Amino acid sequence: MAAVLPTKGNLMATKRSRALAQTGYELMDRKRNILIREMMSLMETAKEVQDQIDTVFTEAYASLQTANIKLGICDRIAEAVDVDESLEVQYRSVMGVELPHIPDRSAPVRPEYGFASTSSELDECYLKFHQVKELVRQLAEVETSIYRLADAIKKTQKQIQMAKVAAKN
Repeated sequence: MAAVLPTKGNLMATKRSRALAQTGYELMDRKRNILIREMMSLMETAKEVQDQIDTVFTEAYASLQTANIKLGICDRIAEAVDVDESLEVQYRSVMGVELPHIPDRSAPVRPEYGFASTSSELDECYLKFHQVKELVRQLAEVETSIYRLADAIKKTQKQIQMAKVAAKN
């Protein structure tokens, strides 16, 4: 540390600097706590969505297997379904961390294939895979938010350590 002349002006400047470092430490500590709280709530949501995806994926593939058995391989029918490009990513900020939000803007669910050579098993399969798509959208939003929050918490922790050292000096 550089030598500081023991003058009243330097003492006052050092006290102000220390007070500023202490305030910075407290603010960064609050930021870290808020980010951790947000991440924990998102982790609970991610677990719930992951459990739902596991269940719906199992049901969807069982439904697809049933439709394939009844109708033969359904790949030709599946080609009639249009590609969904309705996803739009928006962002919200939590303590300066940009978290993605993907609003549900998909059209109402309606089969896009003819009914002449299909059955209700294919309709059920179509609806199940639509549920899978919605759950994957939710999970992508939540997991990306968790990753970004974890990264921000790590950076904030480093800043807290630097502020703590500055406040002690």
